[in-house]
Amino acid sequence: MKILHQILPMMELSFNSIDVERRGYGRRYSCLPVDAIDHKGFMIDCSQSYMRPEMFDLQPGDTVRWAVKGQRLQGHIERIERNGVILRAVLRDVDLLPPDFFAP
Repeated sequence: MKILHQILPMMELSFNSIDVERRGYGRRYSCLPVDAIDHKGFMIDCSQSYMRPEMFDLQPGDTVRWAVKGQRLQGHIERIERNGVILRAVLRDVDLLPPDFFAP
């Protein structure tokens, strides 16, 4: 029982993630972890990872979806900045998705 109490708090941890789709291609990423996201953009810090900013296939025009407090949002990548171990994406046209929105 003691081990179960140690595991449960780890399972309840949440992390920010995004889904990325590209017109004419389809889904690029599902549940891609990001370090920060808001209506202006998102950031991925690669300093503690084998991944590097140039390894992510993200382009202007890609559609980004994510959830905040039970609400789903969608925006489009306007610009990607890769500086050292940090990837930053600037978003545009961010809107709430309807509650019945479905993306397989």
